[in-house]
Amino acid sequence: MLVTALAVDILTKWLILNVVMTPPRVIEITPFFNLVLGFNSGVSFGMFRDFFFERPFVLVGIKVAIIFALLVWAMRTDKRAEAVALGMIAGGATGNVVDRASRGAVTDFLDFHVGAWHWPAFNTADAAITIGVILLLASSIWATKTRTTRSSATSKIATR
Repeated sequence: MLVTALAVDILTKWLILNVVMTPPRVIEITPFFNLVLGFNSGVSFGMFRDFFFERPFVLVGIKVAIIFALLVWAMRTDKRAEAVALGMIAGGATGNVVDRASRGAVTDFLDFHVGAWHWPAFNTADAAITIGVILLLASSIWATKTRTTRSSATSKIATR
């Protein structure tokens, strides 16, 4: 999953920068979705932009350490859904690290909005990270419910 998320991210960013947004503009796809071109030198939603703008490799170093920890976790888990989720998160994070290391900022281009209110633009790496986190949480909750159900069934059998 890491390789897939990374490949999709690199390909979509290349297409946006070299084909779609030449010249840069807003492309309305639907009444609630546009393609735009933006660069984020901060972390999520541009937070700490001023600090990391002048120090992009500080954030790269932090993210590389996080990616390494995610990969170690993914290799140690015996749960397929957890491994897939961690691969998606690590792949998306790797895509953003590659982008930040090569450009000094992350390329964002997906713009969802309701009327004049716009969600901060994001990219396919961010989408992979978000989907991975949702899958990780869902698999954790589902595993807890399954264990609770099994424990209840086992205790009912034991009391008979």
